[in-house]
Amino acid sequence: MSGRDPTTAPEVSRLRTLPARKVLETAGYLLFALFIFFTCFTFLRPSPYDFAAIPAIVVWLVLGVRLHRSSVPFVALLLVYKVSLVLALVPYFAEPLPTTWTLQSLYLMVTAIFFVMFFAHETGRRVELTLKAYLASCVFAALAGILSYFKDTGVLFVMDGRAAGVFEDPNVLGSFLVLGVLLLLRGLLTGESRRPVLSTALLLILVTCIFLSFSRGSWGALLLGIAVMTAMTFVTSQSRVRRRIVAFAMLGVVAVTLLLAGLLSVGDVGERFADRAQLTQSYDEGVTGRFGNQLRSIPMLIERPEGFGPLRFRLVFGLEPHNSYIGGFANGGWTGGLGFIGLVLLTTFVGFRLCFTPSPYQRQAQIVFPALLMFFLQAFQIDIDHWRHVYIMLGMVWGLEAGRWRWMAASAARSTHLPPAPVHASSFQPRTA
Repeated sequence: MSGRDPTTAPEVSRLRTLPARKVLETAGYLLFALFIFFTCFTFLRPSPYDFAAIPAIVVWLVLGVRLHRSSVPFVALLLVYKVSLVLALVPYFAEPLPTTWTLQSLYLMVTAIFFVMFFAHETGRRVELTLKAYLASCVFAALAGILSYFKDTGVLFVMDGRAAGVFEDPNVLGSFLVLGVLLLLRGLLTGESRRPVLSTALLLILVTCIFLSFSRGSWGALLLGIAVMTAMTFVTSQSRVRRRIVAFAMLGVVAVTLLLAGLLSVGDVGERFADRAQLTQSYDEGVTGRFGNQLRSIPMLIERPEGFGPLRFRLVFGLEPHNSYIGGFANGGWTGGLGFIGLVLLTTFVGFRLCFTPSPYQRQAQIVFPALLMFFLQAFQIDIDHWRHVYIMLGMVWGLEAGRWRWMAASAARSTHLPPAPVHASSFQPRTA
């Protein structure tokens, strides 16, 4: 592990002299962009995401990505959480579903660690590439979701009359799109968008699909995520940008109101909205409902340091926990639950610091972290621990933190007249679509 840029590492320097490095690096970026784009393909088994992930990780390991020392706490807590799942699995290793679920958890852990290593260097450039690929994935998923709602294709998913598209669950689809909305909206609010008309059109597509997912959690994540991102941008911007934010916020409210009014007048959308807009549904209520099961499980888990074991909450209560914090204790015991909570709390602290501390990475942090924070809040009412995009955002937040550390080290070296370690793309401030 090193805080230096990989281009200064001896073994990487030797690799850089090879004529094939430039070709390999180009291939690595292409594979990585496909890796991110295919995140939305959850309905295929195996997924194109996996076919792109393995070669992308291998290529970048060959190219010399490294773990920055600032990411050690994240990796340590992630290991505590995931290793706890493995230990809790031991008595049930012969059961296929818990074993498969645990192996998938370990796979996601590997991707998260890779993301942290990848974003630790050339941070601005790599995070921007990821945001663009993620936005492309969002637009594809949103168009598929809207199509699935209005037309039965026989291929795309619809669940209980709610748009799902290339996702098997409309709740995951709606939440997946939130980061794309924040990316487009921030560019419009600050005037950074080079193509405001295109950005507005894409933004309306994403918001429409989130609405048609009829996911209460996604609606809440969208509204609160926009509020948090806008507040962070407003507080850290100059007066000119603040005036623009206020003006666009008012226009945005009018535009969204008109969009929703139009959607509610189409078919049975209004009737379904009235049903889904209720705070609780029938399956949430009662002693054996979602929230009742969660409450009943707490005293049982307090008495069981080992938890129930991976994927065994459903055997006790007949349903999944629909709460990642309770799920952490149920699947991995006390150490698993505490590891997950520690991961969330530490990432939240790092995220807020990135968003409010001036650095070359503040803008990107103000897009990524509010979306990730919404997932942490959604984890109280849904299981997010196998959502691929959560691990991408975890990697970006901790990669941005590594970039900030390296930028501070370079600034300190300049202030003491020492030759600084190069920080790639430290002032890279590309614009959104």
